[in-house]
Amino acid sequence: MTIQSKQPSDIRSAVPPVERPSAKAHVIRTDAEAIAVAEKLAAEFAKDASRRDRERLWPTEELDAFSQSGLWSINVPKAYGGPELSYVTLSKVITIISAADPSLGQIPQNHLGVVAAIRTVSDEAQKKLLFAEVLSGTRFGNAFSEFGSKRAADFETKFVDAGDHVVVHGQKFYSSGALLAHLVPIVALDDEGRAWYAIADRGAPGLTVIDDWSSFGQKTTLSGTVLLDNVKVPKTHLVPGYKGYDRPTADGAIFQIIQAAVDLGIAKAAIDETVDFVRTKSRAWIDSGVDHAWQDPYTIQAIGDLRLRANAAEAVLEKAGLAVDRAVADPNEKTVAEAQIAVAESKILTTEIAINATNKLFELAGTRSTLAEHNLDRHWRNARTHTLHDPVRWKYAILGNYYLNDVNPPFHAWS
Repeated sequence: MTIQSKQPSDIRSAVPPVERPSAKAHVIRTDAEAIAVAEKLAAEFAKDASRRDRERLWPTEELDAFSQSGLWSINVPKAYGGPELSYVTLSKVITIISAADPSLGQIPQNHLGVVAAIRTVSDEAQKKLLFAEVLSGTRFGNAFSEFGSKRAADFETKFVDAGDHVVVHGQKFYSSGALLAHLVPIVALDDEGRAWYAIADRGAPGLTVIDDWSSFGQKTTLSGTVLLDNVKVPKTHLVPGYKGYDRPTADGAIFQIIQAAVDLGIAKAAIDETVDFVRTKSRAWIDSGVDHAWQDPYTIQAIGDLRLRANAAEAVLEKAGLAVDRAVADPNEKTVAEAQIAVAESKILTTEIAINATNKLFELAGTRSTLAEHNLDRHWRNARTHTLHDPVRWKYAILGNYYLNDVNPPFHAWS
């Protein structure tokens, strides 16, 4: 696809909102259709992925195609006109897209998580209203995390009640998707310290999105700073997100499983790049006694190891998707803990294979793979950046405490 937009010349300038789609989005009906649509889109997204990374070009046209394809509404319940597909399928979709371009794979993460939260915590009127928005093609961004707080779950952004609406004031960072979103869910606290999603219009007065995301990886996730200067949000769009964590629900596991799927996609792309480079560009080592790099026994062993570990990570991710499906269908202390544990296991394995595969790429492909013309370092940069979400050293602790001491994981969006 062609690339039509790039960052403003002044990185501190406010980015204007985008228009909503003129046509309704497609609604996908089956798991097989979702996979087929994802594979077709991924083939297009992969074409300019390296250029977008190199030049930090916004994937404007690609994002429109993605959200209009129906893949952004696949977890809307059938009772409200949605497909309500399996989280196994949703994870596969994100993996497929992320293998082509992990920035595009990450952008809908919070959108899909908020859709799941609406199912869990909203009343009927709000579900009908917001699910209709999603099915029409509306994209949710996010304004969740804050830059200067002591911990990720510490929020200073608050809202005050103003009758039929609330007024939000604060500042956010790491706001993936916010630049080109249509609606921006804002995590804000009420006067009791409870966290809500205040879903503001992207063009609401006082809501400013600044293009200042400067990470060396995941460069085009359309993230940045969100300034909230007395932003009005109608109460129809005020979602009680805290209710998803005051009792056992799958909400946290859903946010997490999408992260794991992004990392698996990065790993798969890196392994494919390694195989292609070794077979077409790398030279055999002088002591190997073979004519081609792909005949090197140590390289053969290493590729086998990478594929094995990627396959294991994919199998555990599928297991986690099934556990999430059970927790969504019957949320209770047991099913939710099982989903959290399975997702934590998948997060560990997908993180480790993403880091390992993107590092091994250069070891196996050789020095010429580091040439700037190939831009293969984007895979490592993306893996290193994205896997910093929710550190896996804490996942190991959660697993050990569960299996050794029968302690269930905590309830929050990072577990």
